[in-house]
Amino acid sequence: MLNNSILRILGERMRQLVLALSLALGFSQSALAAPMDDATRTRIAELAEQLSIDQSKLEAAIGQAKKSPTVLKAITKPWEAKPWYEYRPIFLTQKRIDKGVEFWKKNQDTLIRAEQEFQVPAHVIVSIIGVETYYGGNKGSLSVLNSLYSLGFHYPKRAEFFSKEFAYYVKLAAEQGWDLKSVKGSYAGAMGYGQFIPSSYIHYGVDFDGDNKVDILNNEVDAIGSVANYFSEHHWSFGEPVIHPIEIGELDPALFEQKGLSFDHTWAQLNAQGLKSSDAIPQQAKVRFVSLKESDTKTSYWVARENFYVITRYNRSVLYAMAVHQLSEEIKRAYQASN
Repeated sequence: MLNNSILRILGERMRQLVLALSLALGFSQSALAAPMDDATRTRIAELAEQLSIDQSKLEAAIGQAKKSPTVLKAITKPWEAKPWYEYRPIFLTQKRIDKGVEFWKKNQDTLIRAEQEFQVPAHVIVSIIGVETYYGGNKGSLSVLNSLYSLGFHYPKRAEFFSKEFAYYVKLAAEQGWDLKSVKGSYAGAMGYGQFIPSSYIHYGVDFDGDNKVDILNNEVDAIGSVANYFSEHHWSFGEPVIHPIEIGELDPALFEQKGLSFDHTWAQLNAQGLKSSDAIPQQAKVRFVSLKESDTKTSYWVARENFYVITRYNRSVLYAMAVHQLSEEIKRAYQASN
């Protein structure tokens, strides 16, 4: 029987051999996959069954992924945590408006077709792409694999959601023929011109140029069609308003504030309580009260319509939806003035 000293020597020799082989194959010691813990293995098995994905493919993807401190830090400091007067200047810039007009003119025929087929306005499609990636100029530089792994298996607060997106990414990469580690995106694992997360890519991505491939990473035509399809599937109402400015007089705004994004009131109900608007709002229109900090001492008040809610299906932030809406209106004005 081997004594403990000999076993330790053999173990160390084996570890050195594995390390040497890994280096010879081009891997660093830190890149060697750590064994999965029981919780991760259980979640992977659940996802494989739920999404009809080969469990071994998910396990292999886990083996290639790395936890990213950058991602875990970024999700705790989203831009949407800023007040409106700090958030708005990020997106409502003359340069972004001018680039939006440029993007619109470059893709004019595609946008006309998207508007006709999906009944979603061209200026809204352009605005989404402008807010998300500066018209494709900033699609993200982080590994989608590592981002989704980090949030799905090392961020308990959103683990259920992001671990599912991790599995969808593995499925999507297999369908698209991607190398799992090659695709870059945002810290939340969003990709391409419109920053679709993997489940959205699978469910809403469309082949809008007819080449039998859905490519929203690098193809502007497919990206435009996919954004339009996303809004259409979430019931955008063509020709309907997005939001209306209102006056509340001496009323306490706290009476109208609400949690979540639901539309629980009609304009008739809020109007009867004293809210006023110079816009002609149908009495039975479903609305949601919105307040935005314009400065430390000034607040503006609005009632959002259901198209505003559709924008929040893209990002659940009221600030985000307002930025998309206001940028879209500025781009439309500039585009019309340039023709």
